[in-house]
Amino acid sequence: MTATVTTDPGTGKQARGTTRGSGGARRGIPRIPDRIRRGGLPYLLLLPAVLLELLIHLIPMVVGIVMSFRQLTQFFIGNWGAAPWTGLENYEIAVDFDAPIGEALLHSFFVTCVFTFFAVGLAWLFGVTAAIMLQESFRGRGFLRTLFLVPYALPVYAAVITWAFMFQRDNGLVNHVLHDHLGITDQPSFWLIGDNSIYALIVVSVWKGWPFAFLMLMAALQNIPRELYEAAAIDGAGVWQQIRRITMPSLRPVNQVLVLVLFLWTFNDFNTPYVLFGKAAPAGADLISIHIYQSSFVTWNFGTGSAMSVLLLLFLLVVTAVYLFLTSRGRKGSHA
Repeated sequence: MTATVTTDPGTGKQARGTTRGSGGARRGIPRIPDRIRRGGLPYLLLLPAVLLELLIHLIPMVVGIVMSFRQLTQFFIGNWGAAPWTGLENYEIAVDFDAPIGEALLHSFFVTCVFTFFAVGLAWLFGVTAAIMLQESFRGRGFLRTLFLVPYALPVYAAVITWAFMFQRDNGLVNHVLHDHLGITDQPSFWLIGDNSIYALIVVSVWKGWPFAFLMLMAALQNIPRELYEAAAIDGAGVWQQIRRITMPSLRPVNQVLVLVLFLWTFNDFNTPYVLFGKAAPAGADLISIHIYQSSFVTWNFGTGSAMSVLLLLFLLVVTAVYLFLTSRGRKGSHA
């Protein structure tokens, strides 16, 4: 409370009054203790992300695991709870490699492994090559950096649809160049069906994935001191020796994370084969993500499809754990 003195212009008399100051207004509002405010604010800011993570990832994952233990077919779409409980029967069907379902899943798994190996390997190779080549300053380097990042910035669906048109047999750009201009092939090839479909899938995956590797490695190269290269050049080390002895060892921590991320993205990739081939992918490009989709939404056997998804999750968890264990041992061995 603050006291004020006012003067009446007509009488000249002074009058006293009181007004509520800003301090009183602040005292009227309950204040949060500093300890709670400092400790709880970070969690409050994380709350929207946690809720979205629960709604988008964790809850669907738990529902999928529960579905894998039920005989959930098209007859129980309206009432999932009425689907019979089958225990591990769906898993037994999925891993019975002598039966048609298990044999098809095993074939899809091997196709996915081959696809992931070449897609990740080529994406990393192109990324590290471009990053090393663009480290030195020259005219047009900024333009090339921007151009190389275009595939990463484009929407996946727009990019893959464009590639689907380019791989058309009769009027596609790929056959137009390979057959009509260069004469490499005897006749226009079918790239979206048959055995050639795996090559088309690898090309599209590498094209849209290598700019991410380029971006990560280019950023990592900025942290390597230039003095190391200058000292190596003075000692007579050539370009390849500098890359082998300085660049690649310095990039090892980034490469370990980059390869793991590319592997998980590529092995789980659904958008690329789905947009490129549609709901029914050719046998040569039958990735496990498309195979699980067909088992769930084409044959309407959600129980078996969910069991396949859980098996895929377990496989990726095991591979990630083994990879992290081996790479951590390698780091400890190098520091010892």
